[in-house]
Amino acid sequence: MIEIAGFPLPALTLARRTLVGFRGWSRPLGRLFLLLTFAGIAGSTASAQQAPVAVQVASVTTADVPVTLQGIGAVQAFNSVTIRAQVDGVLQQIAFTEGQTVRAGDVLAQIDPRPFQAALDQAKAKLAQDEAQLQNARIDLQRYEGLGTFASRQQVATQQTLVAQLQATIQGDHAMIESAQTQLSYTTITAPMDGITGIRLVDQGNLLRATDATGIVVLNQVRPISVIFTLPAETLPDIRQATAAATGPLAVTVLERQGQRTLGEGTLALVDNQIDQATGSVRLKATMPNEDGALWPGLFVNARLLLRVERGVPTLPSTAIQRGPDGTWVYVLQSDGTVAVQPVTVRRFDAARAIIAPGFDPAARVVTSGQFRLSPGARAQVTAP
Repeated sequence: MIEIAGFPLPALTLARRTLVGFRGWSRPLGRLFLLLTFAGIAGSTASAQQAPVAVQVASVTTADVPVTLQGIGAVQAFNSVTIRAQVDGVLQQIAFTEGQTVRAGDVLAQIDPRPFQAALDQAKAKLAQDEAQLQNARIDLQRYEGLGTFASRQQVATQQTLVAQLQATIQGDHAMIESAQTQLSYTTITAPMDGITGIRLVDQGNLLRATDATGIVVLNQVRPISVIFTLPAETLPDIRQATAAATGPLAVTVLERQGQRTLGEGTLALVDNQIDQATGSVRLKATMPNEDGALWPGLFVNARLLLRVERGVPTLPSTAIQRGPDGTWVYVLQSDGTVAVQPVTVRRFDAARAIIAPGFDPAARVVTSGQFRLSPGARAQVTAP
């Protein structure tokens, strides 16, 4: 069939003959009639040539759906210790490598021990001196007591007092020795826990002081590790209710900030005891085993808190749900190939599914893709995903 400007030639001929049959009409009225005729022909032609819209469909499925809350958070070391000197002295040796995994008790640094060894030796010498004096005083006391009436009561009492004083002095000497031994032990700096060392903050050969705030290195415990995340304050009743109903700690899954890759799974450790009034949110802390080391202090993550699992509930793909002024609805594919709008009540959205209220026809085929090209009554054709 020959077309002119998109209109079939028989249609143009029909319009011309119609105008000829109305020769008594004015020319402007004839032009208007011609334009209206062309518009009707164009609409009929477009309707006849309109192809069905390609869509994908799904039906209601019954599933066990986890009810979760997701918040933004950051990874934090389970324990973080800044290793500092407890005595003044020259740093003789650095015994760790930056980034090294160390165990509790491993030597990290050595301070010059000679001044502290000398103080210990001096305290021991003082103890030996006082013990010798005590032994001599006891001998004198025994001699005075053996003289009977030949020794005055005052001499005996004075000697007893001297013996008691020397005994107290020896007790002080033992305390001085313990203090000197403690100071000497501080010259060998060891790891207080398992962890990973950071960047070295001081070099070998520097004079360290107990008052230095910088320290030698920061030691972080990363197995296990903590995740601090926030949730809106209005979710707190749900969290408390889920905690009370659970037989153990609530499960927490940690995901990448920019994706859905799981970095770790652990448990909820605590809910902060106050709400941040500036942000209207509450902080939560989770503990992760982090055996593979995927979590690192300072990393921004998404934390997903599992409240409960709803068993055997009707669900639809989230992409099927449309929103309008009257609520949520879906496109349903009918038996004649056209689509119709059907309201649906959504109880909760999951990551990929929507939990809907019971009563929706389980046999209905709901459009999940291609809705933006549809309108009520439009024809649709199902395509493979």
